[in-house]
Amino acid sequence: MLRGVTFAMLRSVSAAMLSARGSAPLLAPMHSARRSWAQLSAGAPAARSLGTVGAPQPASFEALDISGVLDRFELVRTERVPERGLTATLYRHKATSAEVLSIDAPDENKVFSCNFRTLPKDDTGVPHILEHSVLCGSRRYPLKEPFVELLKGSLKTFLNAMTGPDRTMYPVASQNKQDFFNLVSVYLDACLFPRVLDPVEGPRILKQEGWHYDVDDAEGPLKYKGVVFNEMKGVYSSPDSLLYRAAQQATFPDNTYAKDSGGDPDAIVELTFDQFQRFHDAYYHPSNSRIFFYGDDPLEARLDLLDSYLAPFTAPATPAASRIETQAKFATPRRVVERFPASADEAAPGAPSHMVMLNWLLNEKPLSPVDELALTVLDELLMGTRTATLYKAMAESGFGAAVVGGGVSDELKQATFSVGLKGVAKEDVPKVEALALETLAAAAKDGFEADAVEAAVNTLEFQLREMNTGGFPKGLAFMLSMLPRWIYRDDEGANVADALRFEAPLAELKTKLASGEKVFEPLLASLLVDNGHLATIEMVPDASLAEEWAAKERSRLEAAKAAMGEEELADVIRSTADLKRAQLAEDSAEDLATIPRVGLADLEAKVKEVPTDMSALSGGVPLLTHPLPCAGVVYADVLLDLQRLPVSELPLLSLYAALLTQAGTSELDATALQRRIGARTGGIDVGTKLEQPVGDSGAVGAPDGVVHKLVVRGKAVRDRLPDMLELVHSMLTDANLDAQPKAVELLKESKSRLEAAFLSSGNSFAGMRLSSRNTAVGYATELTSGVSYYEAIKEMLTTAQDDWPSLLARLERLRGTINARDGLMINLTSDPDAIDGAKPQLDAFVGRMPAAPAADAHGEDASKWSRLPLAPREDEAYAIVSQVNYVAAGCRLFEPGEIADFGAASVASRALSLGYLWDNVRVAGGAYGGGCALNPTSGGFAFSSYRDPNLQATLDIYAAAADALSESDISAEALEQAIVGMVGDLDKPLTPDQKGQRALNWHLTGVTTAMRQEFRDQVLGCSPEAFRAFAERLRKAKLSVSVFGSEEALAAANAKRETPLPIKKIV
Repeated sequence: MLRGVTFAMLRSVSAAMLSARGSAPLLAPMHSARRSWAQLSAGAPAARSLGTVGAPQPASFEALDISGVLDRFELVRTERVPERGLTATLYRHKATSAEVLSIDAPDENKVFSCNFRTLPKDDTGVPHILEHSVLCGSRRYPLKEPFVELLKGSLKTFLNAMTGPDRTMYPVASQNKQDFFNLVSVYLDACLFPRVLDPVEGPRILKQEGWHYDVDDAEGPLKYKGVVFNEMKGVYSSPDSLLYRAAQQATFPDNTYAKDSGGDPDAIVELTFDQFQRFHDAYYHPSNSRIFFYGDDPLEARLDLLDSYLAPFTAPATPAASRIETQAKFATPRRVVERFPASADEAAPGAPSHMVMLNWLLNEKPLSPVDELALTVLDELLMGTRTATLYKAMAESGFGAAVVGGGVSDELKQATFSVGLKGVAKEDVPKVEALALETLAAAAKDGFEADAVEAAVNTLEFQLREMNTGGFPKGLAFMLSMLPRWIYRDDEGANVADALRFEAPLAELKTKLASGEKVFEPLLASLLVDNGHLATIEMVPDASLAEEWAAKERSRLEAAKAAMGEEELADVIRSTADLKRAQLAEDSAEDLATIPRVGLADLEAKVKEVPTDMSALSGGVPLLTHPLPCAGVVYADVLLDLQRLPVSELPLLSLYAALLTQAGTSELDATALQRRIGARTGGIDVGTKLEQPVGDSGAVGAPDGVVHKLVVRGKAVRDRLPDMLELVHSMLTDANLDAQPKAVELLKESKSRLEAAFLSSGNSFAGMRLSSRNTAVGYATELTSGVSYYEAIKEMLTTAQDDWPSLLARLERLRGTINARDGLMINLTSDPDAIDGAKPQLDAFVGRMPAAPAADAHGEDASKWSRLPLAPREDEAYAIVSQVNYVAAGCRLFEPGEIADFGAASVASRALSLGYLWDNVRVAGGAYGGGCALNPTSGGFAFSSYRDPNLQATLDIYAAAADALSESDISAEALEQAIVGMVGDLDKPLTPDQKGQRALNWHLTGVTTAMRQEFRDQVLGCSPEAFRAFAERLRKAKLSVSVFGSEEALAAANAKRETPLPIKKIV
C-alpha cells in the first residue's frame, strides 16, 4: 500500500483508485510512550483544544438516538441516479456548514470518506505529512496509531488516507455494519481531534512522520530521518516521477499546483511544528470538509453519528481560503529543461536517455457534460490503444523507447493532456515534439475513420455500463468521480450527482455522430492544436546529480551540527533516543481498549464457495462454468498449456502475448484488429498464468510443481460472444508474428519500463530473486518478470534488430507447440441463463483449433521442470541510482510435502508484519514500509522493506524477528484481533469475473473446498502456542539476502558485514 500518493503519479481514473498509507504490500503500528489525556492536559496548553471525550460514544448504529437529527442538517438536494441504481442526497450541517453527501445504494460494501481541500503554499509537504499524522492517535483513541490497530483487527475492505495536489481524503469501507461504524468513528475522531494538536505528542508525531535530526552520539554524523522524508527521497529518485512533477508545475505555474503537496526533501526539513499545526487549524475545520457516505447502512444514523463529532464546532466567521484558483491559459508555448539522476551509461554522450513530454492545459471553464464525454472518446481515439492515432505515431516513430503521458487527465480543477517519449536521443528531442504536433494537426484536419469512432464509443459505453471496479469498493470509485465537481464547482451550485450520470450526454453524443456532425475534430483543434498553453518538459540525464544531492545534504547537515552548541547537540542526542524509545514502546492495555472492535462471534465460520460446474466440450476439452449474476456480460478465459515449452523459451512469452493483440492478422491489420475488438467486445487481453499446485491433503507443494498457461481473457455482452470467440481464434492461430518493427518497439518499451521499475519497486524484484531459490514457479517467474528477464530482453532486442529470422522462427515454433486442443481449457463466467446458449459457440471455437501441436513443435514434456536448476541460495545486491534502498531476506520455512498449521502460521506472520517489523523498520527505521509474508503453498517466507534509508540495520532487524516474536506475550485481545484481521483479508469482496478467476485458480492448483475450510479453521483456532511455534521455526531458518540499493549504501553495509554482499549492476 502506498501512503500519501500524490495525484501527479495518477495517470488515469483507475490509477486514482489509490492505495495510500504505507508501502508495498505491508503495514504495521507506531508505538510511543503512553500518557493519558488527563496527564497531557495538565501540561502546557495546546495551540487548539482537543476537546473533552465527554459522554460515552454509542457503540453501534442501533444505539444512536436519531430523533431530531434531520433538524440539524439542511437538505440541499436529493435525487435518483437511475444509471447507478442509487439515491444521492446532499446535506449541509447547520452549525458548521460541513457538506455531507449521503448515498443510499443496495451495496453491502459500505464506504465513508472525510475529505478536505488542502492547498499547499510551499514544498514542505505539510498536507502529505499531516495526512500521515492525523491517524497517529486522537481524543477518544489515544494510541500511537489507531489506523494500524484497525488494520490488524478489522474486516475492512478499504482503509487508507490519500493526499492530492489540492485535497486530502480519509476513506474506509467494510461489508460488516458494526465494523463500518467502528471505522467511521475512529476516522472522524482522527480528522477532527488528532494528537497532532497536542503540545507534547504533536512535535513527536511530526518528527516521526515528517522529519527530524537523528544522531546517537556527539562524534556520529547528523542525519535526517522521517517517513515522508524518505518516501519522497524515493519519489525524487524516479525519473518518471520527476518528469510528471515538472509537467504539473510548468502547466500550472500560477496556482497551488505549482507546489509539491507531497514534499520536496530539500524543503521538508524546513517544516516547523507551528506551520504544521496552523495548516490543520486552517483546513481541517468541518466548514472545509466534504463528507461522504455510501451503501446500505441506516441513513439517519449516519447523520447522527456524524453530528456527534461535529457538535463541538461552529462555522467560523471567516472560513479558510481553500478555493482553488483557476490557472489562466497563456498564449505562447513554454519549455522547461530539468535534470534527472542517471547512471554513467545513461548519461554518456549519444545515449538515448532523454525524456520529453508535451503538456496542454485544456480549459479555463468547466466543460459541458456532452463535451466531457466527447473528450473521453477523443482521448480513446488518440491514446486509448497502441493503434490509436497519436499513440501509434509516437510508439512507432523509432525516436524513443516508450510513450509517456497518459493523454487526458481530469483529476484537477482543469483538465490536461500529456504525451511524449522516454529513451530519446538528444538530437531526436525536437523530432518528438514536432511529431506530436504534426500528428494532432493532421487528425484535426483529416478526422477519424468511422470504425475508429465506433470502437471508441463502444469501449466507453461498455465501461460505463459494466462499472467493473475489481476489488476496489464501487462506492469509493463513485466518490472519486464526484469529488472534482464537489470541490471545484461548489460556488456554481454544481450538481455533484451529475458526475455519475451518462445516459443523457451519451445519447446526445450518439445523436450528433449519427447526424454526421463533426464532433471530435473541432474539439481537438480548440483544446490542443490551436491552444497556446503548451508546456514542454525535457528531462536530461545527469550522472553526477545523485551525488550532487547527497553532497548538498551532507553539507547542510554538517553545517547544522557545526552551528549547534554543546548543549544543543546533547539535546538532539537525547531527543533521538527519546523518540526511538517512544516509537518502540507498547500502547497501554487501557488505551488499546478504547479501539472499537468486532470479535470472533462476528466472523463467518464457513468458507465462501463459487458455483463451479465441470464439463467437457468437443474433443474432451475441459470447460469450467460459473453461473453468477453478470448483468448480461459474458467473461471467457481461453487457456493453453505452456508446460510443453522448454524453459529456454519462457522469456519469449511476454513478447508473443503482446504480438497476438498488437500485430494484426492476415485479414485485419493491427489497427483494424484493435478497432474490431473495441467495437464488438468489452476488451480482450492476453497474458500468462504461473501457479504452484498444492501438495496432497494441503501439504506444501513439490518444488517442481507448475501450472503454466497462456490466458486469453475476453468479455462481451452475450450476443457478441461469437464475435469475441472469432477474434480470439484469429489472434491465436493467425496473428502476424512476422512483425519486426512491432517486436523491436515492444522490446524497447519493456526494457524501459523495467529500468524504471527497478527504481520504484525494487522490493518486488528482490522478492522474485528470493522466490527463484525455492521453487520452479519462483524461478520461472523471475525468468519472465525479474532481473533475468531484463537480461533476456536485452538479448532478444539485439536479435530482433540484427537477426530477425531466428527470433521469428522461435516465435512461430512456440505458437505451433501450444496451439493444440489437447492443451486447451475454457473458463466461463456469466448469467446462469446464458451458459447453455454459450456451449454450442464454444464447441465451434474448439473445433476450429488445431487438434495437435505442429510437426516442428518442441518435444519436451512436463518432466523438464524437475530438472530446472533453481537459483543458488547466495546473498546478493544490485546497485541502482537511488536515494533509498529495498531490502529483502527470505527462506524456505516449510519443506515440500510438509503438512502444518498453515492458517495459524499465517496469522503469526501477519502479526509479525504489522507489529515488530512496522515498529522497527518503518517507525523507528524511517522506511516508507516494511513487513513479511508467508506462502503456505511453496513454504516460502520473506521479509522486505520499501524506500528504506537503511540497509544492514534492516537486515539486523530481520535477524532478530524470531526472538522478538517468541518473547512477546500476546494477549487474548490481541490474538482475537489478529484472527479477525486475517479473516478480513480472506473475505475480500469479489466481482463476478473475479470469482470465476478465483475458482479457476483453485481448480488448476488442486485447492479443494475442504482444504480452504481447514485453513480457515486453523486461522480461527490460532493460539499463543502457534505464535511461539512459528517463532521457533523462523529462528532455525537460514535467511538469504537480496538487496536493491545505491552503491554508497551497499558499500557502507559491506563495511559492517563479515561477508560482504556481492554487488552487481543492472542498468
